[in-house]
Amino acid sequence: MQGTHHMRRTRIETGISRRKFLGQSLTTATAFSIVPRHVLGGKGHTPPSEILTKAVIGVGSMGTGHLKLGDTKLLAVCDVDEKRAERAAQGKPDVKSYRDYREILERPDIDIVHIPTPPHWHGPISIAAAEAGKDIWCEKPMTRTIGEGQKVVEAVQRNGRIFRLNTWFRFSGRFYGSGVQARTVKKVVDSGMLGWPLKATLSGVTGFTWKFNWIGQTGIKPEPIPKELDYNMWLGPAPYRPYFKHRTHSTFRGYWDYDGGGLGDMGQHYLDPIQYIMGKDDTSPVFVEADAPQQHPDAVGTWGRIVLKYADGCEIQLHGTDQDPDAALLEGPQGKIFRGFKSDIPNFQKKVDSLPEVEPQVTDFVNAVRTRQKFALNEENGHRSCTLINLGKIALRTGRPLHFDPIKQRFISDDQANRLINQPMRAPWQI
Repeated sequence: MQGTHHMRRTRIETGISRRKFLGQSLTTATAFSIVPRHVLGGKGHTPPSEILTKAVIGVGSMGTGHLKLGDTKLLAVCDVDEKRAERAAQGKPDVKSYRDYREILERPDIDIVHIPTPPHWHGPISIAAAEAGKDIWCEKPMTRTIGEGQKVVEAVQRNGRIFRLNTWFRFSGRFYGSGVQARTVKKVVDSGMLGWPLKATLSGVTGFTWKFNWIGQTGIKPEPIPKELDYNMWLGPAPYRPYFKHRTHSTFRGYWDYDGGGLGDMGQHYLDPIQYIMGKDDTSPVFVEADAPQQHPDAVGTWGRIVLKYADGCEIQLHGTDQDPDAALLEGPQGKIFRGFKSDIPNFQKKVDSLPEVEPQVTDFVNAVRTRQKFALNEENGHRSCTLINLGKIALRTGRPLHFDPIKQRFISDDQANRLINQPMRAPWQI
């Protein structure tokens, strides 16, 4: 069944084809915007029962899990490490392997693109995929910067795409130290049982581990680049640094150029459900402060505590090396919820059982693609929960309290902090 496409002008230079990239100036680029086969009408309409097709871009440790996600047919894999790409396609006759993701985006027979790359590629590839008419399943954290997140939201909505972020605790599974699903905690909050405003504490005491093993190394010496690795493409929009094994593949999270240590790795798993529980999907904190040693400009370090405050008085505290042994997961003026869903409220569980259920969410991504319904964790609320992470990272790197405008998504009277919202990309990559 053939897809249809039309030419459109775009300023998203990460969306250009490999041929144009190699053969033309990148001051302007043209990309295909492809309408997936399942949403075409009229003659040749594909039945809704047909299995959708997908490609996985980045098939390292996280990417191998994406090969089987969703009720979809895998047609392509891509990795800048030739061995990884070939291994992911091995034994799959219908699957073609690539080294350059732009070749995949040119294929009209692929409906969904999975993006389990390092985070410095999440934003650029998501935008390029949206411009190419693909629906998107992206790993966490959604983007490495606040500015990239804003651009992903714009591109997804401008092109009418369906976007899913790959963390599920707001709608499925037990939410870490709470011991119950996030929607059960939300029932309590929505009922007013705890009062308002709320304080959430995420720490080892309340059931959350910040993985300080993701620490960068300093004083490193360059090493030979493995012949199977296209290191220049691995870096992509990130600043050029001499190759050193610890900067790539499984340990890249320890460097600001690509992620934000354990905060980047686990932050969206932890913070997105808290945002949902507190009802903050359409806003951001107005203040952030970090208690931490001075951070190295390249290598991520440890931190003691990060505090995020909203305009209505709600607060989120992230306890790293600085732990409060008596901390509650959630507390308000009328009660607390501790680890294991224990509470100081009399007859707590009986009261919880009597509460009405919260509004249902769209939690089947493939069905969301078919019906064009917004997924439960999408580009909008995903950007807001990723902004919590990026606010914390910026507070760590600047080393001072910061005031943030959640509407303009800019820091107030702080040029240095604002420069970290939209960080420059290495030529020729641009958003």
